[in-house]
Amino acid sequence: MADEATRRVVAELPLLKTNAGPRDRELWVQRLKEEYQALIKYVENNKNADNDWFRLESNKEGTRWFGKCWYIHDLLKYEFALEFDIPVTYPSTAPEIAIPELDGKTAKMYRGGKICLTDHFKPLWARNVPKFGLAHLMALGLGPWLAVEIPDLIAKGLIEHKEK
Repeated sequence: MADEATRRVVAELPLLKTNAGPRDRELWVQRLKEEYQALIKYVENNKNADNDWFRLESNKEGTRWFGKCWYIHDLLKYEFALEFDIPVTYPSTAPEIAIPELDGKTAKMYRGGKICLTDHFKPLWARNVPKFGLAHLMALGLGPWLAVEIPDLIAKGLIEHKEK
């Protein structure tokens, strides 16, 4: 179960209405508008709460996404490139976020640096199709994953701050 702070963050995110994926041409454009509106709202909320932690952009079609995410640990900023593709069965299937530079450093990751969201996030996503979108993926998927994995990887010496 999510903690109260996470519930509050998610409650402030707009729910999406259009049940469409990349193959749905006209409806996909509408879905992308909703995705961007939800992401913009999430980023604005994060900035207002002094919790800005990622940047995302997409290709023109909205099928390939990339950007940066960061995690602050002991007042040091650890930054990582991230990427994901929208599955053809989206939104029924959640995207798989990859952080390639962390590939092989944790058991909670698949080949290619795809983070493991199977146990906790994917069932939640499945119960909320088509209302959840990319902002929810970041808030309930990548955010909690970073919060658990990055301090552990730092403690194990598997990642170091870039200035060390």
